[in-house]
Amino acid sequence: MTIPRRTVFPTMRTPSGPVPAGVPAWNPQRPSAMPHHRYRPAHERVSLPLRDRTWPSRRLSRAPLWVPVDLRDGNQALAEPMDLTRKRRMFDLLCAMGFKEIEVGYPSASQTDFDFVRHLALSDAVPDDVTVSVFTAARRDLLDRTLASVEGLPRTLVHLYTATAPTWRDVVLGRTPDEVHALIRQAATYLMRRAEERPGAGIRFEFSPEVFNLTEPDFVLEVCNGLTELWEASPDRPVVHNLPATVEIATPNVYADQIEYMHRHLARRESVILSVHPHNDRGTGVACAELAVMAGAQRVEGCLFGNGERTGNVDLVTLALNLYAQGVNPMVDFSDIDAVRDVVEECTRLPVHPRHPYGGALVHTAFSGTHQDAISKGMARHTERAVELGVPAGRAPWEVPYLPVDPADIGRTYEEVIRINSQSGKGGIAHLLREHHGLNLPGPMRPDFSQVVQDVTDAEGRELSPADLWDLFHRTYIAPAQAGPVTLGAWRTAQTAPGTHEFVCTLVTGADERELVGRGNGPLSAFAQALGVAGIAVDILDYAEHSTATGPGSPAVAYAQCRVNGLTRWGAGWDTSVLSASVEAVLSACNRVVRIGA
Repeated sequence: MTIPRRTVFPTMRTPSGPVPAGVPAWNPQRPSAMPHHRYRPAHERVSLPLRDRTWPSRRLSRAPLWVPVDLRDGNQALAEPMDLTRKRRMFDLLCAMGFKEIEVGYPSASQTDFDFVRHLALSDAVPDDVTVSVFTAARRDLLDRTLASVEGLPRTLVHLYTATAPTWRDVVLGRTPDEVHALIRQAATYLMRRAEERPGAGIRFEFSPEVFNLTEPDFVLEVCNGLTELWEASPDRPVVHNLPATVEIATPNVYADQIEYMHRHLARRESVILSVHPHNDRGTGVACAELAVMAGAQRVEGCLFGNGERTGNVDLVTLALNLYAQGVNPMVDFSDIDAVRDVVEECTRLPVHPRHPYGGALVHTAFSGTHQDAISKGMARHTERAVELGVPAGRAPWEVPYLPVDPADIGRTYEEVIRINSQSGKGGIAHLLREHHGLNLPGPMRPDFSQVVQDVTDAEGRELSPADLWDLFHRTYIAPAQAGPVTLGAWRTAQTAPGTHEFVCTLVTGADERELVGRGNGPLSAFAQALGVAGIAVDILDYAEHSTATGPGSPAVAYAQCRVNGLTRWGAGWDTSVLSASVEAVLSACNRVVRIGA
């Protein structure tokens, strides 16, 4: 194999110069020339008033209200936004999974979104206990269009948003804080008045101060508390205040501090549903959402598999199944994760990464030898424990190394768990042979076959399927008994006296055919003695046998480790007769030596 020379990357500048003072000797990293000074840390950009935080000592014990925004925020991020057919398929999936509040679109921004909301209003698509949410900016004409779209829906949440952070106020809106507050209040008042024209329509309200995490906390409190009062929120008709980390700018603990501060200081707290909408710019959206719920959030907006602008919305699949892996009911159904993934990929036309948490095609798959060995042993122990407890394996407590949840719980099969490539080890190989072909390789034989597999995968650079493993095992250990330089013609064995067996056979070596008789304390030792007469010195060092299935006529397999003319080899035999399989195993080991010229 030819290894290329060191690759040169002319556009990169390897950090150079002295190692910073005070850095330990084991860390030789040097400062990069990248202009990091252009960026300000979070504590310089927004006030963080909380000091006596309590959220770190809490734990997650129940699921929040999950609100998927795949049909709105996720859809806006697609190069090819969903048409009505794909939107309906996604909506049906979300309902089937058990989501009870679904943001279905931005009807004032898109004719397709408007038409889809009208479709929901005029059809029987919306289950009786599902609330439809629609998104709108704080402008009268957009509010009118939004309310027109939901006419006829029995339960609607109108989601009003306005950016509130200083940079957005200055650069995007060109307004002072007071002017932004007045804009929000005017729109909220108009929305309430229009909703009052539809008595019995079941319209509730949600407000998002966009880029909450970069907005002055007291300004957000002032705006939100004013809307709580204006909209006459009550425990039986609460308002939703949704506090988005629209662009992640800090570690997740900072967002949790911000949420706990709001949780403590929001007025009429029992009439407010505190919601969060984390994005994933720093790759910590899931952590932000989890810590925010610990800090007092009751509702989480996100997308299945995390689709969204830039690096995406928070991933509801990961969040919900993280809870499940801690013994908490996720309140939505992920029992067929492959079906969920297929629909999402079809509707978004985006692939889900094969190593995506829980739902990726390879996420339950181990190629590493040490992982495979641990999983194989863990699954065997799980089966034993289920028997001990007297419960089905699917109900027994789950403690299998490297698998945080039982793949079967989310509709995956165990066939996907262990797969073989050049990184695999003897445990995984033995597991697949046992599960797919009924072979229970003796422990000392596993390293031998593992090396055979390693040689093939290194040479071919590909994955081996269970069928490939069987073919390789058969070719290496079973076939030599039938196709080697030494073959057996007719043979028979009998016990001639207590503790004495006789083996009579016709042995064919090339063009030479001989009638041989051997004696020993068992059939195999008698066979070995007969081979010795023919000039093939054989000592049987290890032996095992077992049936490969249940019932009469099931094949048996035998394994024999033999020292043949001074070289040690394994052989295997396969036959409905255990005795025939054992004779073939010894003959195979012999031919594996003779074949290489010893």
